[in-house]
Amino acid sequence: MSDQDDRGQRRDERLEAEEKATEAARRQRLLQLSVGGVFLAIIIVVVIIVVAGSGGSSKGGESSNLSDVGEVNTLLTGIPQNATVLGKPGAPVKMFEYGDLQCPYCKENAETVTPPIIENAVRKGEVSLTFRNFIIIGPDSVPAGEAALAAGAQGKAWNFIELWYRNQGEENSGYVTEEFIESIGKGSGIPNLTQWNKERKSKKYKKTLEETTKQAQKIGFEGTPSFAVEGPNSKGLELVGTPETTGQLEEAIEKAS
Repeated sequence: MSDQDDRGQRRDERLEAEEKATEAARRQRLLQLSVGGVFLAIIIVVVIIVVAGSGGSSKGGESSNLSDVGEVNTLLTGIPQNATVLGKPGAPVKMFEYGDLQCPYCKENAETVTPPIIENAVRKGEVSLTFRNFIIIGPDSVPAGEAALAAGAQGKAWNFIELWYRNQGEENSGYVTEEFIESIGKGSGIPNLTQWNKERKSKKYKKTLEETTKQAQKIGFEGTPSFAVEGPNSKGLELVGTPETTGQLEEAIEKAS
């Protein structure tokens, strides 16, 4: 082999080695970027989980951190209450809500559907709204319902009900403790808490819960919240069912008026 051929062969070998080294380095950089991207994605996911777990949105059921106490007071202040009846006793149209304090759909209804009815028709004395316990979620619904009825004996049933819904925990999760019930009672502004505690624990309201639950079933209701209305132009008690909008309740009130 000539010197020229030998030099050419060595040059080709050197170029091939350099090319392999460059390719290896490129692959190493890609691997590092890939690993770094995965690591960054893991960090982002962890941060999201931590923020979601400790952020401002609460699952409810917290006795030490009640929400919307002022909002409930603003909604109800100045409206007469008698037992679980909200509004003027002689209102021409009477609306009835059958609910379970543990029911998440009742919570949604209390926050979005009924407030305009309370703020307008009920406050003006055109409609009265009566709450009746329909126990369907679980055993914890019983002490909750008893506490609401006992609050009604002191003119604070609706304060208790509305505040409960706005702080409701996950159904049958065990959040309905004595501590939670008492915190709702205090937040509701019940005048005599000692008397209220005594009455709600006495089982004097247990029969009422059973009666209103049977009444709801007899009417034909199967879920909560369920509404019925009665007025001058209704044919007795007319069923509305579970409303999805305020407009459905307003339409029922108008037909019954």
